[in-house]
Amino acid sequence: MQPSRRHAEFLFAFMMSLTMAFIMTCIVTFVNTGYDAGFPVRWMHAFVVAWPVAFVCILLLARRVRGLVERLVANT
Repeated sequence: MQPSRRHAEFLFAFMMSLTMAFIMTCIVTFVNTGYDAGFPVRWMHAFVVAWPVAFVCILLLARRVRGLVERLVANT
């Protein structure tokens, strides 16, 4: 079953927040604590905290940011 077009914005926010939170929490956890046996647990804890925040931020801000980008590139 393929998602409908009306779910595209929600699906975009879900996938973008999942991807970005996964990558960023890995990098930040590694930089702050290094890699050892406890790294995966620390990383997943950071991810579980960060992902919902990223998801809500994208849902709330994506349209405004897209509009700002449109205005910026319209002037060039």
